[in-house]
Amino acid sequence: MESNREEKLVFKQPQTFEERRKLARVLVDRMKCRLPIAVDPMDGRAEKAFAAWPERIYILGAGGRVLYKGGMGPFEFKPEEAEASLKGILAP
Repeated sequence: MESNREEKLVFKQPQTFEERRKLARVLVDRMKCRLPIAVDPMDGRAEKAFAAWPERIYILGAGGRVLYKGGMGPFEFKPEEAEASLKGILAP
């Protein structure tokens, strides 16, 4: 997307897990992401299991049960919807 180019968030596809891990640091260092981040192995097993490409928000419960599955990004990527769902899940 053009906005990615403008924000200098365009990268070559990583060829190793270490390269992939370094790119994940961009979320923490440049985008100030404070959520735990899991980095998918090079075989893409999480992406395949969750159909998470290019981006998608999931909320997982005990035992890995899917409690919320967001739409595929970037156009159906709705963090505010995930936040509302999480608040409902965590409500007493």
